Amino acid sequence: MLGTSTPSRVAIRSLKRVRADILLGALTRQLCSEILAAVLSDRFYSRMSMAIGGAGLRWTGKLNVPVYRATGGRLMGKVGRAPVLLLTTTGRKSGRARTAPAVYLADGERLVVIGSNAGNKRPPAWSLNLKTNPDAEVEVGRERRPVRARVAAGEERADLWRKHNDQYAGFDEYEERTDRDIAVFVLEPR
Repeated sequence: MLGTSTPSRVAIRSLKRVRADILLGALTRQLCSEILAAVLSDRFYSRMSMAIGGAGLRWTGKLNVPVYRATGGRLMGKVGRAPVLLLTTTGRKSGRARTAPAVYLADGERLVVIGSNAGNKRPPAWSLNLKTNPDAEVEVGRERRPVRARVAAGEERADLWRKHNDQYAGFDEYEERTDRDIAVFVLEPR
């Protein structure tokens, strides 16, 4: 019966096939994501970041920032399971805005970042900048917000370090690799 408003069996079967294809595609993407996360473990990321050294980390950061901003963090917004934010500090020598990616831990409305620099001898420039001028800005996805940094100490530092390592297990390796004290920064809304 042509011209009726009742959907034909062919159209219904076709719609069911499209729904099945969409579901299969979503399941396949999820499975691939889980396999990739399992293959590219925290140990892989920590070893890779230690192998590329300070210059490699700076180069990777310079690539990460525009890609992160262009995609709202959908690309280059995670290291393994750990989320990445963009941290904009004021250069302690230049006075200019400097933006760097950093793995972070959400702790209520506070964000926590660790100045490990993959266990290199020198701390990351952004951590030195925060110690000089604690006012900064973070970007999480497409959201920007002003923050004030402080260095965690004592039990608070130990607790935040443990929580951060639960989500990204590379920090203990970084700590073993360096003689310097690695600062744990608490970024509070201002």
